[in-house]
Amino acid sequence: MRLVSLSLLLLLLPACERGDQTSAAPELPAGAQAMSLSGEALYPPEMSEEVRADREARLAEARADYEADPDDADAIIWLGRRTAYLGEYQDAIVIYSEGIAKHPDDPRMYRHRGHRYITVRRFDDAIADLERAAQLIAGTEDEVEPDGMPNARNIPTSTLHSNIWYHLGLAHYLKGDFENALRAYRECMTASGTPDMLVATSHWLYMTLRRLGREDEAAAVLEPIHSEMDIIENDSYHRLLLMYKGELDAEVLLAEAQTADGLDNATLGYGIGNWHYYNGRLEQAEVVFRSVLEGSQWAAFGYIAAEVDVQRIWSTAQ
Repeated sequence: MRLVSLSLLLLLLPACERGDQTSAAPELPAGAQAMSLSGEALYPPEMSEEVRADREARLAEARADYEADPDDADAIIWLGRRTAYLGEYQDAIVIYSEGIAKHPDDPRMYRHRGHRYITVRRFDDAIADLERAAQLIAGTEDEVEPDGMPNARNIPTSTLHSNIWYHLGLAHYLKGDFENALRAYRECMTASGTPDMLVATSHWLYMTLRRLGREDEAAAVLEPIHSEMDIIENDSYHRLLLMYKGELDAEVLLAEAQTADGLDNATLGYGIGNWHYYNGRLEQAEVVFRSVLEGSQWAAFGYIAAEVDVQRIWSTAQ
């Protein structure tokens, strides 16, 4: 069964059989995966022929595993993940919806669909899925989550529990519900057992506390952070935390962001823009946020957060 057939089949099923407890998907132009908060259609990102060929080959393997056993939870998850890595986020959401229909008590299905709801700017739906995932992991042992695109050392740095709480915190943060974001990030800290996950969670927790005006608590988040941490893949978050501590210069980091690749540009740019924002320098914040939005990585969390805050600044100015 090819993906397009799977999508059509699921769309014909009643919502209860698809596992949907979410809002209706917005109408999109042909080929678009989402609409930006300013109303611009967003299409799958461009990638090199080499990268695309590799990801398509891995997707073909995942599809073969799925077709061999369409009820296997792992096969469904990997089909969704490999589909999303090619920028086909709407198809990935459909696949995870099938997974929820078949495995309604598997928190991984809600974790991954919730992630992709964030990608396509459906924040309320993401919160619903990730809150459900958090309920399902209550009282369970954590487990390492395998990487779909391994880092340089081929060492996974996150877990199921940390990813659920991390994405839930982000969804609440993007909605401007900083109290619930704080709750989620506090929980995420308890599951952040690697230096990489610690700096990623600390970064969003710090920013959330600053948005809440809780500067002393935010400063406490920075205490365990130091320059000698063994970071594998979250170097941008690490460097931002060192900047917040006053150990790195913001202008130097901003210059790095403007010459970095898409993901680092979005991560560093948003962190620096947000630093201006919660310190009351809204004009400088907006300039940096808009520079992030000039990039192409619209699925990056920093890009989405910059989009949210540009809209927030614009609405406040009206």
